[in-house]
Amino acid sequence: MPRVRFHLLLFGITCLTTTITGMAWWASEQMAKQQIETASFFEPITWAMTETANGHLLALGNGLLFTITLLGILGAHEFGHYFACRYYGVRATLPFFLPAPPMITFLGTFGAVIKIKSPITTRRALFDIGIAGPLAGFALALPASVIGLWVAQEANPPQAGSTIFFDPPLFRLLSPLLHAPSVTMWNPMWWAAWGALLITALNLFPVGQLDGGHVLYAITGRRVHKWVSAGTSLAVACLAIIAFVWYGSPIWFLWTVVLVFMTKVGHPPVIDEEPLGPTRLVLAFLAVIVFLLCFMWLPIGTYKPI
Repeated sequence: MPRVRFHLLLFGITCLTTTITGMAWWASEQMAKQQIETASFFEPITWAMTETANGHLLALGNGLLFTITLLGILGAHEFGHYFACRYYGVRATLPFFLPAPPMITFLGTFGAVIKIKSPITTRRALFDIGIAGPLAGFALALPASVIGLWVAQEANPPQAGSTIFFDPPLFRLLSPLLHAPSVTMWNPMWWAAWGALLITALNLFPVGQLDGGHVLYAITGRRVHKWVSAGTSLAVACLAIIAFVWYGSPIWFLWTVVLVFMTKVGHPPVIDEEPLGPTRLVLAFLAVIVFLLCFMWLPIGTYKPI
């Protein structure tokens, strides 16, 4: 029971930090409309809290909708792993939701994780546990993306030197179908979907013990997994340099460090080497499609007019 309380405590704190983050993003849009200068992310938080205290609940409503959408997608992802572990008799914890200070992150959370506490002994179990999370999360991220783009309103074009968030391929495919504007004002569903798609792409990298690494190991075995992990880490390091030189974005440097660490740690072996079968190979192909729809070679950068 104390462990369950700890999970609930983390979840509650994460709800708070993501709600405050959503309120602050909404307030930033409103302050920009009113041409109110903001020197830091603290000012929109203060503005949103003041609006809420005065009985204007739009900021709170947007923050709560952002939290419900984002944590719903992240929860589906982690519970996909959890229930797959339960199915195969693998011991695993409930999801740990990871709060993050609203003033230093764009989402108010570092995501969510589960801890697997016993070995995964078969290739099929490893594959199913690895792939269940991303597919479950994407199943909720897709309708969130549709709704977020469907209700999106057009924003003013960004100014040179301003920070911009680039669209994932899924958004670029859906936008013409939904007649979404090319430059979108912030809304909670759109932003939650954007963050969830980024997290899904990061988890599907075929490296180490990431979800994509589990799937790759289950399909190819230790040797290929080792070389693909190293090659992917090197490719992301090159991408980090390109993104920094062209757009001044350091975002991939941190992920390069994470991937190199995971490559060094490696992947624990499985005992039963039974074949996966054609159905799981089809699911692996689907996971590749999901990765391509979610992956942004540059999620965040500095706007440079052409």
